[in-house]
Amino acid sequence: MMKRINLLALAMFFVSIAVTEVRAQEQSADKQLAYQKMINQRAYKITATLGIADSAKFYRVNRIIANQYTGLNDIYTQRDQQIKEVKATAADNKDAAKARLDKLTAEVQAKVDKRHALYLDSLSMLLSAEQVDKVKDGMTYNVKNVTYKAYNQMMPDLTAEQKSQILQWLIEAREHSMDAETSEKKHAWFGKYKGRINNYLSKAGIDMKKAEADWQERIKAQATPKN
Repeated sequence: MMKRINLLALAMFFVSIAVTEVRAQEQSADKQLAYQKMINQRAYKITATLGIADSAKFYRVNRIIANQYTGLNDIYTQRDQQIKEVKATAADNKDAAKARLDKLTAEVQAKVDKRHALYLDSLSMLLSAEQVDKVKDGMTYNVKNVTYKAYNQMMPDLTAEQKSQILQWLIEAREHSMDAETSEKKHAWFGKYKGRINNYLSKAGIDMKKAEADWQERIKAQATPKN
């Protein structure tokens, strides 16, 4: 009798494990579906700004953009898992762990760079240069244009050379930002290049703190109702 009870308990235990695994798989599938829906919506918003009249072309571009988001997510998800494995297996050897993590970082960057180039090639086959630019801006919250406009408003006396250099660096920041895995990291790339721009302008003799303070005063003055 006791043996029979033990067998029943053991069977129930394995059933509970099976049920847990099924639920985990269902939750994982639901999470994946929710993620894909979110990515498709994000891609659609970008594609909708391009003025594509041909519906087949529209959805082809939309699919390329969505696949880029998904592909980058796959790269970073795999990287995160590999980082956990490195920390778990080489935690006691800091030098070995660092070497493996450095190698992993380089490998991930190579994958991202390759995907970046293929992605832009795919878009260029279907879109004009102006439309590709819109896609890039859409993927980076239009920070390039907003920031460039802000610099010009803050310092209306910038030379043509200075404007060109600022724009060049913001375009470079956008290329990196496109591949970043989170909103924070996308903005961080622009923050890095804004630091470079500010140093460049400071070396040219521009007092950046004063320029910004004066700009804020002009904004306040414009917003103040006149009697």
